[in-house]
Amino acid sequence: MKLLAFETSTEALSVALSIDGEVRERFELAPRRHAELALPWADALLTDAGIRRSQLDAIAVGRGPGAFTGVRLAIALAQGIALALDRPIIPVSTLAALAMRAWQPAGEAGATRVLAAIDARMGEVYAAAYELRAGDAHPLSDETVGPQENVIMPGAESGWIGVGTGFGAADGALANRLADRFANIDAMQLPHASDVARLGALEFARGEALPAERIEPAYLRNNVALTLQEQQALRDSKR
Repeated sequence: MKLLAFETSTEALSVALSIDGEVRERFELAPRRHAELALPWADALLTDAGIRRSQLDAIAVGRGPGAFTGVRLAIALAQGIALALDRPIIPVSTLAALAMRAWQPAGEAGATRVLAAIDARMGEVYAAAYELRAGDAHPLSDETVGPQENVIMPGAESGWIGVGTGFGAADGALANRLADRFANIDAMQLPHASDVARLGALEFARGEALPAERIEPAYLRNNVALTLQEQQALRDSKR
């Protein structure tokens, strides 16, 4: 299986190419350069691997939550390529991809509970809990956005891993409030397209790929932007 993946939901830009499970990635902190670099990086990865776009089976995309412009860009890139090639898109939660950063050092030994959190600005964080097992991120909670004090972890167990910039926001308020629940916190981690590709391959195998026109971003903040369906309904109402 050949899969191209984009993740642009944060200040980090990453593009990955998965060929039968072998993943190659370009990753860089590139604020305000996502639109400039994403497609050239994708073409470079394909060229280096000797793969043509027409040989791709699907496009995977980090569909948010995250920065509005970044999420919108990733969706647009994925849709543009998928529509041109008549290929499906695999939408992957940015928080699930971030949670995969905690896969090491847990390795294959067993399940690891992870709270992934991204700084959402305005005193809020995007957050969701996952259990990592068998190479996949299984959700234990819904994705949420809100103040750090509203983040609730499922269960009462300790030994969790925390990943993401949400743990460094507001002087580490989230990390400080839940410190006794965590064995380790990495507040510098950002989501990677390589993990979007890995999760996307699993979703593809489960038959969860979608036609390009059905992909919608996960903004979570309803006041930031209308969903694609709402936008279409608004346009229709004005005709």
